[in-house]
Amino acid sequence: MARIIFITGGARSGKSRLAEKLAESFGSPLCYVATGEARDPEMTDRIAAHRARRGEEWQTIEEPRNLVERLRSADGSYQAVLVDCITLWISNLLLHYGTADPVLEEVQALVEAIKDCATPLIFVSNEVGMGIVPENALARTFRDLAGNANQLLAAAADEVYVTFSGIPLKLK
Repeated sequence: MARIIFITGGARSGKSRLAEKLAESFGSPLCYVATGEARDPEMTDRIAAHRARRGEEWQTIEEPRNLVERLRSADGSYQAVLVDCITLWISNLLLHYGTADPVLEEVQALVEAIKDCATPLIFVSNEVGMGIVPENALARTFRDLAGNANQLLAAAADEVYVTFSGIPLKLK
């Protein structure tokens, strides 16, 4: 079974930088599975900044929804695989399915699938449950799904970190 690392924290807390640093400690080649989609100019700029920060040893695979399939196909081909991020993946799935149950089934399938991977896996996910209760049902559903996914992945992980202001705290 692969080593599984889970990193969470707020927006701009340093999650991705920590994940990249940990992945690089495994050597190269490295795989970056990006779940975000460039649907507007601001997101396009964010994606470009992430790509520019990573070096030549990274291969980027864009996968907004079929994460389990993509991880299975990447297993054994890289020294480590970094998935950034789970919350964007959940958002993509929720918009695709329109309801929570199939999204949670996908998260549970991911947790089962990573048990069979040989390549070290690093997951990045936002902590979205520390703020106010959202005013609309879709936002509350997303918040709850993200919290459930984070709990499931953290439980399956060998190491868990939370980042605050660029400072990582190892929880597990």
